[in-house]
Amino acid sequence: QVQLQESGGGSVQSGGSLRLSCVASGYSYTRYCMAWFRQAPGKEREGVAYITTDGTTDYADSVKGRFTASADDAKNKWYLQMDNLKPEDTAMYFCAADFVGFGCNWYALRFDYWGQGIQVTVSH
Repeated sequence: QVQLQESGGGSVQSGGSLRLSCVASGYSYTRYCMAWFRQAPGKEREGVAYITTDGTTDYADSVKGRFTASADDAKNKWYLQMDNLKPEDTAMYFCAADFVGFGCNWYALRFDYWGQGIQVTVSH
């Protein structure tokens, strides 16, 4: 059974940094589209970053230049480095993986596997 587990969330002040991790277990894959989503209270879930097997990344405009997605394929682990955090980044963050499809995007229905979510809180 495939499981994704996030870690690294927490509380920081505005301008601070956090690094989220997502580790996959229970599946042997050759390609992936791995995305990070977030959802703030009362708001819709939004995609913020993704990374593919060949290292292609993309970012939502709201986080471009501040967030960096990376992968350690040897460890089945993905990371989201979040710098210069702002209060509006406060949300529950989720990693999601598609090990079958081609290309990558933030169409939530393509992702078969989701982490349980981890809270990121940025204070003024």
